[in-house]
Amino acid sequence: MPDSRTITPKWGTSETLPLPKQYNTSIRELTASRTSVEGFDWKRDVFTADLFSADDAKAIEREVLDTGYRFEFSATASLDSEPEKYRRPDAGDKNFVADEGGDQSLSGRGDNVQTTASNTVGSVLRISRIEQVMELLGDGVPENTIAVIDDSGGTLTAPILEGFHGVICLGGTVRSHLGILAREYGVPTLMNCRIDGLEDGDRVEIETSVAPPAADAYESGDTGHARIWKLDK
Repeated sequence: MPDSRTITPKWGTSETLPLPKQYNTSIRELTASRTSVEGFDWKRDVFTADLFSADDAKAIEREVLDTGYRFEFSATASLDSEPEKYRRPDAGDKNFVADEGGDQSLSGRGDNVQTTASNTVGSVLRISRIEQVMELLGDGVPENTIAVIDDSGGTLTAPILEGFHGVICLGGTVRSHLGILAREYGVPTLMNCRIDGLEDGDRVEIETSVAPPAADAYESGDTGHARIWKLDK
């Protein structure tokens, strides 16, 4: 029997994502090994032989988890597909325009997910990679962290979301998955943000005391009313 890794996939193409590729390869190799034993007859034995069990599935899952893989493709999809949009905040954002004659400390705008009694103040921490999340899982999220994430960052930071003092998300809407999670966990969050001149460690105030956008806001363009201010350290 040919090596399972050289078998042409059923649909004529190889898996493009690492997670299904690793699972499918492990299953193909296991099945190939068990059907290649002497005396095995495919037509006779395929429905009676113990080719794949629940314990096999658990062992393959453990093998994958032991590699440290944590769904990186979906968690970093926005950063990888639009790196210019989600570049480091200290590089600035030309899409953000401050009010003419307004407060010079105004550094961004977004859409508030849920109204809080007062605005939220904390320190900026840009999170865009699996390694950062793993480190924060182990060491804990620093007190008063305002996480700056892209619009796939809800997947990336889900394991530590509850530890954030607030979130600035550079995409999505208040109806996005992250918006739902933020309301459930009670984490003050602005979605669909445009920011300028913010670096890790900067103290900011995010205007979470304002009302969320109206139901038709994203159709009418009436968004971006919640403000983000950079504070003196």
